[in-house]
Amino acid sequence: MNRYVDKFISYLEIEKNYSGHTILNYRLDLEEFFKFANEIAVEKVDYLLLRRFLAHLREQQHKPRTLSRKLSSLRSFFKFLHKEGYIKNNPALLLMSPKLDKTLPKFLSEEEMAKFIESPDIKTEMGKRDKAILELLYSSGLRVSELVSLDVDDVDIIGNIAKAAGKGKKERLVPIGNQATIAIKNYLDVRKDKSGAMFLNKSKTRLSDRSIRNIINKYITQACINQHISPHVLRHSFATHMINRGADLRSVQELLGHANLSTTQIYTHVTTDRLKKVYDKAHPRA
Repeated sequence: MNRYVDKFISYLEIEKNYSGHTILNYRLDLEEFFKFANEIAVEKVDYLLLRRFLAHLREQQHKPRTLSRKLSSLRSFFKFLHKEGYIKNNPALLLMSPKLDKTLPKFLSEEEMAKFIESPDIKTEMGKRDKAILELLYSSGLRVSELVSLDVDDVDIIGNIAKAAGKGKKERLVPIGNQATIAIKNYLDVRKDKSGAMFLNKSKTRLSDRSIRNIINKYITQACINQHISPHVLRHSFATHMINRGADLRSVQELLGHANLSTTQIYTHVTTDRLKKVYDKAHPRA
């Protein structure tokens, strides 16, 4: 079993270019299955065994999204083995994932976002850094993982553009607004350390994802915004405000680095209020 898993993991790393975090989840999911199956040989895994494993997961009261991910790991694994000729039949071919409800993303209003971004004390170096972080996240729609991996050379302040390394290590260029470039320049001008990393902590090493979460929590409290938000909410707010102001879905898809348009379509919920206002104003019988 281990050698097949290792071959599959190598395939994900080399050919699919998946991130380390995603690959770790795949490995853990497969190890969980084979532990449940008493280390059965891959050639003996059948559809009924996979169904029993699904029932076992449901008994553990996993959330539908977690169930879906674990089943996706199994489907990808057995599809790979079948494609490479390691097994004659794919036992996971008919395995269906639970239906997921599409939850609407949380986002801040434009007024809340403005108040939030203006919270840092820009008289200090750390305040300038935090202002640059908040401006850049909202201006570009970058994922936090993309932001923390940024180097100084990845951001063109004159051209107002940044190079982001997204999921699957796919690079894309994202435009950044004037306010964000000004904030970045102000931070770099006072930063004494000339490290290649864009955003540094007090120890002069690259900021982590957790540090960004702490920074956001600090300024949400400071701005008296009564919401519990994650760093991803800034990305949601970016997309929501873009679409609300008339940006087309394809452009927002490219800016966010979504592989599928269906992922971006969840943001169209925000256009409903705007359309209602247009309708009420324009239709003679409204």
